[in-house]
Amino acid sequence: MPFDFSEGEILLINKPYQWTSFDVVNNFRYFLKSKQGIKKIKIGHAGTLDPLATGLLILCTGKFTKKIEEFKAFDKEYTGVFTLGATTPSFDLETEIDHRFPLNRISEQRIRETALRFTGEQMQVPPRFSAVKIKGKRAYEFARGEEEVKLAPRPVEISAFEITRIEMPDLHFRIVCSKGTYIRALARDFGQRLKNGAYLSALCRTRIGPYHIRDAWELEDLKSSLSPG
Repeated sequence: MPFDFSEGEILLINKPYQWTSFDVVNNFRYFLKSKQGIKKIKIGHAGTLDPLATGLLILCTGKFTKKIEEFKAFDKEYTGVFTLGATTPSFDLETEIDHRFPLNRISEQRIRETALRFTGEQMQVPPRFSAVKIKGKRAYEFARGEEEVKLAPRPVEISAFEITRIEMPDLHFRIVCSKGTYIRALARDFGQRLKNGAYLSALCRTRIGPYHIRDAWELEDLKSSLSPG
């Protein structure tokens, strides 16, 4: 079925590792302009993924960019890995390990019980290395400049937090959560609840509301399908 990008399309993309969400938008916009001859086109994405995360990114084109806020409000599902016994300033692999902790007192039962305690509504403090705005600047700008800023806690809801596999120090998980939940911040809080440390070492967004990663395009495959010949 042919696409009508100017009128409006919803595209499910599997975001590549180390790409920003805007990299995907800009890459596809350039493709449409240079290869498809569409000189004026609105494109936006419905929910940022960190560069070190992969998974489902919804792109909206044309008139469907008006649906972006609607898509952002959907719940999200993620799979990934928390690594115990260490912390990083960014709570993921963007920065180097700054503290290490012994793991000999952490049992599998305690890990699973701790995960269950995170389900439900709660207040979460966003990471310092995040795009949250403070006094007109992004929090990560202050963090990279080593400036201290105070981030206010925000309400989030975690409807499912399942530890799917334990391979110490790595904990594989599946999480279903509300808009605005930072999985990196959850790694920080999880480590603290264990009186230890943890950071996010892998993340994939598998679902946004009714949209699933299994139905997503690889970006290069989508572009190839649109190219003549």
